[in-house]
Amino acid sequence: MKSKGMIIIVSAPSGAGKTTNCNALMKRDKNIVYSVSTTTRCPRKGEKNGREYLFVDEKTFKADIKKKMFVEWAKVHDHFYGTSKRFLNDTINKGKDVLLDIDVQGAVKIKKQYKDAVMIFITAPSLKVLKERLLKRNKDSLDVIKVRLANARKELSYLPKYDYLILNDKLEKSIENIKSVVNAERISIKRNKKI
Repeated sequence: MKSKGMIIIVSAPSGAGKTTNCNALMKRDKNIVYSVSTTTRCPRKGEKNGREYLFVDEKTFKADIKKKMFVEWAKVHDHFYGTSKRFLNDTINKGKDVLLDIDVQGAVKIKKQYKDAVMIFITAPSLKVLKERLLKRNKDSLDVIKVRLANARKELSYLPKYDYLILNDKLEKSIENIKSVVNAERISIKRNKKI
């Protein structure tokens, strides 16, 4: 019988390189499936419904909350985000690992329900570097960047709840570190008790 897949939670402040690291990890490891979150925010340029997110309106999202379709949901930066319970359970039961690119609030909620989930926090070398990255990517207004930096300070307070901290100073090194975490978790005693 095939063993269950693992849940890999990756969180980071905006601009820390979470999406870039997650995409690289999935390209290097074909057993990892990306969990596409549902959101009420509008698609950004280049985003496609069903690829980066499932984009829905607020009324639909709130109806899904009432139906208990999300394993976790949260309101972040004035928009709702949620993780499908059915997708998560179906995927790990098939022996695939699920990568969740979610905020700290959602990460803590998932860890409470899935105790063996692996929690990885990615951060930039400093808040100054984070601000520079946010300005460089040119996706948000200055007011939004100020909010994201304030949120980054709050998110850093969640570090003790995570299993691993990846400093994204050099991209290739951070990708290799995340891959090392995943490989180590796969061969850990706690995941191989049936031997």
